[in-house]
Amino acid sequence: MIISYSFKRVVVCAMSVLLLCGFDLTNITIPKNEILDGGPPKDGIPALTDPKVIGANEASYLNEQDRVIGLFLGGESKAYPIKILNWHEVINDQMGNSSVVVTYCPLCGTGMVFDALIEGARLHFGVSGKLYNSDVLIYDRRHESLWSQIGMKAVSGHFVGTNLKHLPAEHTTWKAWRAKYPKTRVLSHETGYPRDYSRDPYADYANTRKLMFPVKNQDSRLGTKDWVVGIIIGDEARAYPFSELAKLAENQLPLKDSMNGKQLSVNYDHSNRSAQITDAAGAEIPSVQVFWFAWQAFYPETSLYRVSTSYK
Repeated sequence: MIISYSFKRVVVCAMSVLLLCGFDLTNITIPKNEILDGGPPKDGIPALTDPKVIGANEASYLNEQDRVIGLFLGGESKAYPIKILNWHEVINDQMGNSSVVVTYCPLCGTGMVFDALIEGARLHFGVSGKLYNSDVLIYDRRHESLWSQIGMKAVSGHFVGTNLKHLPAEHTTWKAWRAKYPKTRVLSHETGYPRDYSRDPYADYANTRKLMFPVKNQDSRLGTKDWVVGIIIGDEARAYPFSELAKLAENQLPLKDSMNGKQLSVNYDHSNRSAQITDAAGAEIPSVQVFWFAWQAFYPETSLYRVSTSYK
């Protein structure tokens, strides 16, 4: 989907469903007619695998307010800049003894990190070029099953129904991440691909309420691209709007909440537009910062936090 939003796509092309050749569609669990062509073909957006990383002091191409997906795992910290993820969407990487896949969907604003060790072996993922509910569908290179990022599971093929293990990660500014982890490593902009990482191909898209692709279950309780932090616990989904969390930010205290019997603290950093959720013991719980339209498209029964009202 690497294309300036200002470019006028031919509507018929944008809405058409292309033949899903090259993937294992056995026992597919989502409607085929709702899988749309995002523009580039399979691997037209090249995933990165074990990319070059550098020290924080070497990352001169980053500005303090640049957005990153930060991962702390196994005593190591690493930052994945959005300005690189915009052009690659999938990064197969390793953190110590752990294999991970870092995924990003520019159309939904979702940076999500998953454990790539599945059925006892490391899977490598690529970008399918297809979308479901405006969200990137990735595929594994071993069996070519399709996987839903926000749905966090395989939706076809050998792995159908297999859940992805969602890992805690932070969607924040480079300044904030570097302050928290001064010894962090960060992706080099020398990826081996001729991309202009200084250009944001989605700058116009982020500044409009319009969508490029249709989604189901549109919900007017919030604006289409209002930011929320979404969380799943058991079979319950909840969204915390940044607009509501901002009302509490001046107190500089976490929001205390409970969900499905678990005590939660929602920590919101207004200046860096970032939120993390922890349990009663202080352990971080996986969550995702996401445009409202995308969260409710996948989780239409989600509860919605409001400062002065009950849920739903």
